[in-house]
Amino acid sequence: MLIFKTINETREFLCSQKGKSLGFVPTMGALHQGHLDLVRKARQENELVAVSIFVNPIQFNNPEDLEKYPRMPELDANMLRSVGCDVLFMPDVSEMYPQPESTVYDFGPIEKVMEGAARPGHFNGVGIVVRKLFEIIEPQKAYFGEKDFQQLAVIRELVRKLSLPVQIVGCATVREPDGLAMSSRNMRLTDNERAVAPKIYQALQTYARHKETLTPSSMKNSIVKELHNEPLFRIDYIEIADDTYLQPVSRWADASGALVFAAVFLGNVRLIDNVRIF
Repeated sequence: MLIFKTINETREFLCSQKGKSLGFVPTMGALHQGHLDLVRKARQENELVAVSIFVNPIQFNNPEDLEKYPRMPELDANMLRSVGCDVLFMPDVSEMYPQPESTVYDFGPIEKVMEGAARPGHFNGVGIVVRKLFEIIEPQKAYFGEKDFQQLAVIRELVRKLSLPVQIVGCATVREPDGLAMSSRNMRLTDNERAVAPKIYQALQTYARHKETLTPSSMKNSIVKELHNEPLFRIDYIEIADDTYLQPVSRWADASGALVFAAVFLGNVRLIDNVRIF
């Protein structure tokens, strides 16, 4: 596996590999099996696999969250070697942003709900860094986990708006044996918090099965009530939304597909998850 720190050396090497199919997995590091599954899928579908590790400061609206984001580059690199990554791009902030970024994207209704409402500016920062990474790596396919379903929708809209020549591949959420969605943030949980964290997924999964007997509103209220039974949880939002524009669903008949989304604070750690209803 080759490790590059600069855009020029990364481009120079990838240009020498022109003609090979290239799959790309952008990450912020602190890798777990969910990330590695993305790399494995990219490995299966492409002749060359590139991964980036870059903690993108402009997508954090909370400076403390940025400061505490786990960084373990050597361990990450060893994990990537084990699953057949060919190229690891690890730039620093000055390499990615030699000048302040002023680009503003309009992702329409997708960015105005849930994570967009809770974290102003977050998706603009995501859009900027993903566009830059696509321009540097020039992959044919890029792989993203469905745990961050709204981010996946935003990236698909970015690709559509800018007519970027890359296929976005969404991959199923990878979970711990107890159901907790794998996330780099999980390592910040205390033992007590980690023990109760799976209750988020359990509540979503339990009520998502009852579309035939619950309205969207009653399903949402039932999940809120269930999570309020755990005193360590502080709910940011529970939302039932369509799977295209992520707008709230008030009647099942109004959507061709829907998911239930959750953002829940556990101590100082904010966890997100989602479960498809239909």
